Amino acid sequence: MTELEKITQRIDRYRNEMVDMQIKLCSVPAIAPINGGQGEAKKAELILDLLQDIDFESTQLIKAPDIDASYGYRPNIMATYKGKSSKKTIWILTHMDVVPPGEPALWKGNPFKGYVEAGKIYGRGVEDNQQDLIASIYALKAFQNRGIKPKYDVGLMFVSDEETGNEKGIEFILKKSNPFHKQDLIIVPGVGNKYGTMIEIAEKSIYWIKVKTVGKQTQGSTPEKGINSLEAASYLITELSKLYQRFPEKDSIFSPPISTFEPTKKEANVPNINTIPGEDIFFMDCRLIPKHSIERVKKEIKKTAQKIEKKFHVNIILEDVQKESTSPQTQPDAPVVLSLKKAVKDIYGEKAKPVGIGVRTAASFLRKAHYQAACWSKIEETAHQPDEYCVIDNMIGDAKVFAHVLLQDS
Repeated sequence: MTELEKITQRIDRYRNEMVDMQIKLCSVPAIAPINGGQGEAKKAELILDLLQDIDFESTQLIKAPDIDASYGYRPNIMATYKGKSSKKTIWILTHMDVVPPGEPALWKGNPFKGYVEAGKIYGRGVEDNQQDLIASIYALKAFQNRGIKPKYDVGLMFVSDEETGNEKGIEFILKKSNPFHKQDLIIVPGVGNKYGTMIEIAEKSIYWIKVKTVGKQTQGSTPEKGINSLEAASYLITELSKLYQRFPEKDSIFSPPISTFEPTKKEANVPNINTIPGEDIFFMDCRLIPKHSIERVKKEIKKTAQKIEKKFHVNIILEDVQKESTSPQTQPDAPVVLSLKKAVKDIYGEKAKPVGIGVRTAASFLRKAHYQAACWSKIEETAHQPDEYCVIDNMIGDAKVFAHVLLQDS
């Protein structure tokens, strides 16, 4: 029996224990204070207890100050395990925080009381990101149980604040306690598809903008006395759809391979039907491939807004909500990508390929610091949805993929 077979056999035996741990973690809502929660401290305590079963060389609790969190800080955990060689470290970085459950009526059960049905675990956070948080721990636990050393040192990292900006998570660690080296392999689970064939190596720029249209409020029966801000804003939204024509270039590594420009949130204006609104507010979400700069897009939006101002005699105020320029992409032939491709092929029998996405992940901060990080997992993509679930076989399979990577001569 090979070392990999011994490890994967042991992981299979952990199945029920992994499910139980999923349900236990689900019962602790690690919601950020900005979203009405208390933070991740209680969940971190459970994870630290679980880590005691493994002989880590060191385990650190890194506290990012946050006066709005229940304990006054946001926890980050970093645990390192000795391999055969300390030439490099293979990191698996997952996050502890979850998003709020949303409307309770849309769930079949209590979002924070996990349960198993038809080979799936249901509950908030079970796929995003507990599936691979648990998988990373039990992959390493199997090594210890079998008395087999990973090829290189291993680092498990559990961060806070991934869902709300990363300031108290990976960004804080990079500034205060950076443990990474250029030769390290860094896996950030949480991005993927149902086949496990996506290895995310690049992210689009993100540009969110608030658009406030100011006209003149009046009674619905006397429109000539006012200036309808909603009408002007609606016309502006239609004109902004032409951004797709002005920025038609494609980048095949991304899915979709284009920049996207979508109106999203709309704030309420007047509360009654018979008043013409004098003020209207909507938001745009733009995701840009690397060849399209935020400043170019911003300039085009401003030019379009000026045309609408003249046409409708309104004042349009543009306000940046978020501007995140794309980070350098991880190279398609980077060791972490090649290791994941081999592991996915051997464990799942699938051919994985590097891709780019329009979502911001913790990996972008690592790439900006010039580390080669890759996002991967086999998931059903139920994150943030009602009745979020984790396929148990995916959790077990991902643990085996991680084990495979830890055995490779990367």
